[in-house]
Amino acid sequence: MRLFEFVVLLVSIVLFAAPTAWAQDDSPFGQWVTDGGLSRVELYACGAELCGRIVWLQEPLEENGTPKVDDKNENEALRSRALMGLNLIVGFVPNGRPGRWKNGTIYNPEDGKTYQCIMRLEDTNTIVVRGYVLLPIFGRTQTWTRYRG
Repeated sequence: MRLFEFVVLLVSIVLFAAPTAWAQDDSPFGQWVTDGGLSRVELYACGAELCGRIVWLQEPLEENGTPKVDDKNENEALRSRALMGLNLIVGFVPNGRPGRWKNGTIYNPEDGKTYQCIMRLEDTNTIVVRGYVLLPIFGRTQTWTRYRG
């Protein structure tokens, strides 16, 4: 094989392999460490939507040794469900731009309320989550980092 043919082959391999690697790195799927590092949320596909659940808590147990529950939920019937494994993110669909999702909701177990939400992938290891009431300008933003454990 001559040098020119080798270079063409090498460039072809790089060009065809790179988009696959980029697509994997740009995926929202996987575990994310929330602001403050108190929990990890796993983002996954649920049908055609993007959803998320709690998969790790820094303090998963109450002082008496029982698992923490959703005791601040506005719905009294749901206050005994465990926080571990709790689905907090549902209904997200792509907004038409790469790395951005809309029409979802996020549940905040710290206040027991569900908020409208948008998300965007800043880079391979950073996702920005904005929960809001009525309009995104009336909300709170968190930056989560990809867990590499």
